[in-house]
Amino acid sequence: MNPIRPELYGVLPVNPGSLAAGIFIAMLPPLWYNNPKTYKEGPPMSRADEIFQQNCRDILENGFSDENLEVRPHWSDGTPAHTVKKFGVVNRYNLAEEFPIMTLRRTYWKSAVDELLWIWQKKSNRIADLGSHVWDEWAGEDGTIGKAYGYQLGIKHQYKEGMFDQVDRVLYDLKHNPASRRILTNIYNFEDLHEMNLYPCAYSMTFNVTGDTLNAILNQRSQDMLTANNWNVVQYAVLTHMMAQVSGLKVGELVHVIADCHIYDRHIPAVKAMLELDGYEAPKFSMDESIADFYAFTKDSFRLENYRYHPFDFEIPMAI
Repeated sequence: MNPIRPELYGVLPVNPGSLAAGIFIAMLPPLWYNNPKTYKEGPPMSRADEIFQQNCRDILENGFSDENLEVRPHWSDGTPAHTVKKFGVVNRYNLAEEFPIMTLRRTYWKSAVDELLWIWQKKSNRIADLGSHVWDEWAGEDGTIGKAYGYQLGIKHQYKEGMFDQVDRVLYDLKHNPASRRILTNIYNFEDLHEMNLYPCAYSMTFNVTGDTLNAILNQRSQDMLTANNWNVVQYAVLTHMMAQVSGLKVGELVHVIADCHIYDRHIPAVKAMLELDGYEAPKFSMDESIADFYAFTKDSFRLENYRYHPFDFEIPMAI
């Protein structure tokens, strides 16, 4: 049974003191009656905001702190960057219903799409090929991030039909073998880990065709909730839309599986402030429907209408 979303009613739809009210409340997701602010009168906030707040609230209230452990990440001043985390978080986004972008603060979605195309279209590891500077901290003297991300997707492998890289094989199977349960990518290549400047965080995409609908699962070993969660969700939502369109399919669900879902210690004040906000409705997503070639998309092939977001006054330190 789908959980009742009381924000669709605006107020409790029964007499608060009645038996019916007790039954209604018992059917609600626990986070609603623990924190009614999550659900507000008026239009519902975006599903991405709901999920972000639920995840972060659960981490802060029930998570594990690694403050007494030795950790690899550190802040720019050399201080260890500790986290509070939850293991095995699974989030579902119905892309046919709305685009999963956060409104609690701005997601620079054009830059996120640019990075996605850098990895999946250009299959590049050179930061000069990227429009933003998000990878500058990880670049080596050769101007690359090593044999990571796009480099892995561009390696060709032998199949009975010939040589394909991972992206082209997905495109081939979606067209020719849509019933296959083997349509996936994996860039966590153990043989090359020692030559990667950063091990892949989002490392695998599995595509599954159900009828005329394309669904996808994003597997992620590690997720920094404040800086990267919605960035990654937006990227792979766009990728699923792209794959569906060029394969003649409808877009369905994106399921995001996160092994280690965490908030860094110096990010906690900003996250707590975001938990006090009421998000806006999700904007309307559209794309250039004339494009039939995966490699013809650009970051300007996508549009968001009525994207409203809250101002964000915090500086976000980056753990490295």
